[in-house]
Amino acid sequence: MLKIKVHLEIFKEDGQFVGLCPELNVSSFGDNPEEAEASTQEAITLFLEECQKMGTLEQVLAEAGFYMDGDTWTARKPVAEKELSFAV
Repeated sequence: MLKIKVHLEIFKEDGQFVGLCPELNVSSFGDNPEEAEASTQEAITLFLEECQKMGTLEQVLAEAGFYMDGDTWTARKPVAEKELSFAV
């Protein structure tokens, strides 16, 4: 069994809450943050299980920037984060 560590972001959009795992580009939604988290966790699990069935899980993780940290696939961490604004 592989251990995989990801991030979960939750946003409010058009009256719904959206959960997003940015590293895997997997998202789902719910009527509240808890539902969004639960449905996104389910979507991530289904995505990872399908990759594993297809034999591509480790390739997908590596291409998404994950690395092995002991016995856990861990998402890369930014060296810096900034919010930028542009006027076009």
